[in-house]
Amino acid sequence: MQQVIFFFIRNKNLLLFFVLFSISVYLTIQSHSFHSTRYINSTSSFIGGIQSNRSSVTNYFKLKKENERLQNENAYLREILFDDKHVVIEEIDSLPGSFTFEFTPAKVISNSYTKSHNYITINKGAADGLEIDMGVISTNGVVGIVNKVSKKYATIQSILNTKSQINAKLKKTHHFGILVWENIRDPYHANLIDIPRHTDFNIGDTIVTGGRSTIFPEGIPIGTIDDYTLEEINNAYIIRVKLFTDMTSLNSVYLINNNDYQEIKKLEDEANGGNK
Repeated sequence: MQQVIFFFIRNKNLLLFFVLFSISVYLTIQSHSFHSTRYINSTSSFIGGIQSNRSSVTNYFKLKKENERLQNENAYLREILFDDKHVVIEEIDSLPGSFTFEFTPAKVISNSYTKSHNYITINKGAADGLEIDMGVISTNGVVGIVNKVSKKYATIQSILNTKSQINAKLKKTHHFGILVWENIRDPYHANLIDIPRHTDFNIGDTIVTGGRSTIFPEGIPIGTIDDYTLEEINNAYIIRVKLFTDMTSLNSVYLINNNDYQEIKKLEDEANGGNK
């Protein structure tokens, strides 16, 4: 306490100056409207700047949560889009939440696209309901199929994998084929094979999933026809498809769960067993 008193005694002249200066500034602002207005505007601008910066920082840290919310919302809308019941928008609030296909968002941890057998690792696993053979898509189109699952993570056999075979068709004519990847130096294209010679199509036509498997719903975009050749031996076209999904810059994906998968698989296994 004694040191505080000594401080005021030593600096009494300086402190007196600041007190008198503050009083004079206050009286000047109060007695002149021009100075008062300038003071208010300056103060408002300063406080507004602080609040704006605070809002920017707060919004930045909220982006992660907002992105997760948007991913969940997109997954829900995709379920509605591929629901066999064709639910109308007005009925969304009363939906029981049970669809033939369910979509789960996930974050891409790692992604290869320069090898012959490319794989993608995501941050969802068995604890999130993931299983082997689930289809995987991005916001633009097909990505691949789940091939391994641990408790918290899963790997996806990329569409850019020489072992990949996906049922696909021409959207316009509904002719079916198999989508494969053969050129390991090109991550932007795949080939649609076994398209009959009599099929009518044009450059730029859209290729979508065929729906003839339990993995992908029918009609999910894959890409567009970029080029084609006629294979004389098999009397069928090989169509070069420019992929909608940029497989070199994946950030997030959606896992597709077919709620009827086990029932269909059991029925097919029984049928195949009876044919042996």
